[in-house]
Amino acid sequence: MLGLITGLVYFVGTLYWITHVMVTYGGLKLWVALLVNGALVAYLALFPAVFAIAMRQLVTTYGDLALLTAPIVWVATELGRASLFTGFPWVLLGYSQVTVLPIAQLGSVSGVYGVSALVVAVSAALATTVTMPGGPGRRFGRYVPATLVLAGLVAIAVWGSLRVGGGDLARTGQPVRIGIVQGNVDQGEKWDAARAAGIFRDYLRLTRQAIGEGSELILWPESSTPFNFEDDVDGADRVRMLARQARVPILVGSDQIERSRATSYYNAAFLVRADGSTGAVYRKMHLVPFGEYVPLKRIFFFAAPLVEAVSDYSAGEDAVLLPVDGHTISTAICYEIVYPDLVRRFVQGGSELLTTITNDAWFGRTSAPYQHFAQASMRAIENGRYLVRSANTGVSGIVDPYGRVLERSDIFQQAVIVGQARFLRDSTFYARHGDFFAYGCAFAAVGMLLTTWRRVQ
Repeated sequence: MLGLITGLVYFVGTLYWITHVMVTYGGLKLWVALLVNGALVAYLALFPAVFAIAMRQLVTTYGDLALLTAPIVWVATELGRASLFTGFPWVLLGYSQVTVLPIAQLGSVSGVYGVSALVVAVSAALATTVTMPGGPGRRFGRYVPATLVLAGLVAIAVWGSLRVGGGDLARTGQPVRIGIVQGNVDQGEKWDAARAAGIFRDYLRLTRQAIGEGSELILWPESSTPFNFEDDVDGADRVRMLARQARVPILVGSDQIERSRATSYYNAAFLVRADGSTGAVYRKMHLVPFGEYVPLKRIFFFAAPLVEAVSDYSAGEDAVLLPVDGHTISTAICYEIVYPDLVRRFVQGGSELLTTITNDAWFGRTSAPYQHFAQASMRAIENGRYLVRSANTGVSGIVDPYGRVLERSDIFQQAVIVGQARFLRDSTFYARHGDFFAYGCAFAAVGMLLTTWRRVQ
């Protein structure tokens, strides 16, 4: 019960904005939106509840020192949350440290899960100083766990500071000047036919401004064109002509329709080369439940307006890389960026620069756009790559391989950001080996719980 309450407080406090999205853009009544969001929060709260049950079992069997296994068990539950039923790894505990750069560097070795484990380890060590019994000869014993964890924390902080201070990745590779276009198109106007021409003119104007400031690669946000890129020949030709005239490639977010026996819709990104041709098309692989498709439609019958409002997109199948002047880059569309292993797949395939395009207009003036940007920043640290983010209403920006925010816009304003990134090829330990730490914790947690069962038997 305590674990469940903890989960409810945590996820209500961090995911409250989903209700706003469903009411404003999903056409749901407030009480229905609260019910749907409540169901999601209740499901997510089960993971802290499972953590609490597991820890209760371990402490009951092995005593108070078993509290020190909390980081292992917690990471196992986070991995479960990121994996089950397509996964929802939003606001993992490790993201709380993304602006504490010396600590966040641990992500380059163990991913965000290792940072989560460190946060839990500090809490668990402090808890043992309270729960462990004192008495003759044991006065200082209760402080040993906290002392050891504190020493480890200091060691990680010193190493992380040296890593950030060295900054080798920020000086290697070929520099490239990036132009980010933030159109700031209200979600209610996005598909308004009367506004389409004006929206498109704004994007072309802002792109010319970015080119005038020396951009060598331009990023537009997710679904930025008020038309389907391949279906509107005149609109696409204007983008191609601009790229050709300026000799600058442009990454454009737009829907793609594939017409065969059955029509399929994709949320896609088109790389328009400097010669105006299409260099590659990436189709979003990890779709947003209740945003781009509705799982278990029969169960969620009471959310009929939401089901009807959601476009039925198909998922892409390949981690397509995009060619830019002899280099390869990748893009993650919208909340794909919060999936560590998905982004890592791009780097394994040869991506030298991470980009992400999104439309965060759905979130309104809530904490969600800032949560989204912070989580994207962790991918730069994990993979040792520059990350460039173009968001329709913000936050847009450039993050270096150490998580330092080099450029950043505010939300709900038109903006052009021009800054320098680099094409990098060296990879981090995490990029090479993935979530070994998280899976190791999962196996260890199961093993420890099995030993408690055997002792009871």
